[in-house]
Formats: sequence, C-alpha cells, structure tokens
Amino acid sequence: MDDLSENAAESTPQVDGVISLEGEVLTPLRISIEAFSSFESVEAAPFALRCFTTNRFLRDVGRYRGVLLRDLILRAGLRNASPTDFKRTVFVAVAHDGYAVTFSWHELFNTAIGEQALVAYECDGKPLSVDDGAPVLFSGADILPAPRHIKRLARVRACVLSI
Repeated sequence: MDDLSENAAESTPQVDGVISLEGEVLTPLRISIEAFSSFESVEAAPFALRCFTTNRFLRDVGRYRGVLLRDLILRAGLRNASPTDFKRTVFVAVAHDGYAVTFSWHELFNTAIGEQALVAYECDGKPLSVDDGAPVLFSGADILPAPRHIKRLARVRACVLSI
C-alpha cells in the first residue's frame, strides 16, 4: 500500500478541469470536461452532504449529471499482465488538493456502486465550472456520500495490488 500513498501524494497539477487516467491502463488519457459529451451521461438524485465523522449537515446538493467513472476507465482500458489482475485493481481518485479516495474493480464493475459513481459536470441542469469544483467525483450508492465526494478531481490511477 505504500505505492498507493506515494502516488496519491505526488505534486498536483494546475486546476484546469482535465482528468488524467493513469497507472495500469492501456492508454493513459487526459479528458477535459468538454470531452464528456462523447460519453453517455447519467443523473444522480439530490442529497444532503453531511460530515462523515460528526454527521453535521454541510449543504444540500442538487441533481448531478455526469459520466460514469467506469466508462472513463473502460475508455483507457485496463492492462492485465495476468488474466486475473483486474480483480486486484484499485482505483485511486485524487483531487487537486491531494484528497484521495479508492474504489475497487469489484465495486465499479460488479456492484450497484459502479452504476452511481460518476464524474459530474453539471448540477441541476447548470454546467459546473472549475470555480464550482468541477469535475466532481461522487459515489451516489454510498450510505454516506461525503467521504467519496471529491471536488476538482485531478486524476484516477489504476493500481494492481500484489499479494
């Protein structure tokens, strides 16, 4: 796990609304918010954002519209040196401020979480700007959404865990 924390702690790029997909992928990508129009979009239900540790109400969040995280990963493709590497793949999503969260391949491709983990570019029908926090990563199927709600997503790194 040291490799994961080192990768998450790399210097963060300038805030520009572009997401990098890197690591154990076939084609490393840089995707701008404008390029999201080439993907199918999904919409998430509104929710109350609450602090994970205190359950204190932070703010109401409207309907996000965005691209499924797994669709972005599929565009980059996963490198599988052995036939079952994908089952040990973890995706580390990192914000421009260094905040990082993880998703496993199983969560994104084999559970309902993957159907609601999206990178949002719109809220309540209005485009999100970088000043609004775009792109926003949101895991709509989580019991508590705050821990995996990331503003200004910078990169997603695919890492195959060794055992």
